[in-house]
Amino acid sequence: MPSLWQMELAPPEHGGGLRAWARRFGRPLGEWVDLSTGINPRGWSVPELPSEVWQRLPEEDDGLAAAAAAYYGTEGAVPVPGVQAAIQLLPYLRPPCRVGVPAIGYAEHAYRWRLAGHQIIELPEDEAEAALGNLDVLVVIHPNNPTGRRWPADHLLAWHEILGARGGWLVVDESFIDPTPEASLVQAANRPGLIILRSLGKFFGLGGARVGFVFTEERLAAQVRRLIGPWSVGHPARWVARLALLDHAWQARARVELAAASERLAGSLGEQGLAPAGGTALFQWILTPDAATIQRHLAEEGILVRRFAYPASLRFGLPADEAGWARLEKALVSLNLW
Repeated sequence: MPSLWQMELAPPEHGGGLRAWARRFGRPLGEWVDLSTGINPRGWSVPELPSEVWQRLPEEDDGLAAAAAAYYGTEGAVPVPGVQAAIQLLPYLRPPCRVGVPAIGYAEHAYRWRLAGHQIIELPEDEAEAALGNLDVLVVIHPNNPTGRRWPADHLLAWHEILGARGGWLVVDESFIDPTPEASLVQAANRPGLIILRSLGKFFGLGGARVGFVFTEERLAAQVRRLIGPWSVGHPARWVARLALLDHAWQARARVELAAASERLAGSLGEQGLAPAGGTALFQWILTPDAATIQRHLAEEGILVRRFAYPASLRFGLPADEAGWARLEKALVSLNLW
């Protein structure tokens, strides 16, 4: 069990929290452009749900497994209430060990492994491979959030072979990979010690539904299913997830639209002296020592972006519409960075 000290570790900060920002700056919620989360602002459109979806407990034979197999190209998806649930659960499936995590990345990974009593080794992106001999578990965020860094599939699978040969794990968080599904490792997830996490929150714009999947070998999958318990993903969320996964026409359109929007965002930022240092189809990442000042200036204009303390940087998500683009571009010009 974690010690009392571990239980008192300060949790990481996250994007979102728009209500707190609205109170802080005295601006109503409806007057904000929230670019802080990296969630697709033009997500899959949820239809009206039948009343029985709210009244009945979820059932495993509701078609979600088949829809997930069709979308991901492999079977064995374990539904979880968001990837966050899997991030919290996985550290308790191993005894305390040495876990490599990205020095820059979604901080819940390091926090949850540390909270469960593991030794955390923070790794710069270019040093992960060299550290494999000293690790039992390596966590890779692919593409990384917020840097956008990706690795060739054969590199990652070679890392897995090294770890797996001695009973280690490679945990790959693919929450932001859906715009580029060809880069995913999900179809290799039946290999012992390879764990792939997928999310419906980002690409599909369904963060509020809290639906994710774990793909891994059957032994570990059974442990996840047992510990996550029955009805962990509600019937409405499963119903929506199934339909979204089956809507291949929307998915194809969204990938094209997101690529164009991300390119537009990178251009708008670069024109005002904020050339991105990395990004994905869903966000752009800016390295700048003036991150705190820029975040505050944008907040004063009713635009919320995600700030990181180390390294000093900002992550910009995509505006939802032309009005949002216009407000962002006007606020960027007013920064006067040139």
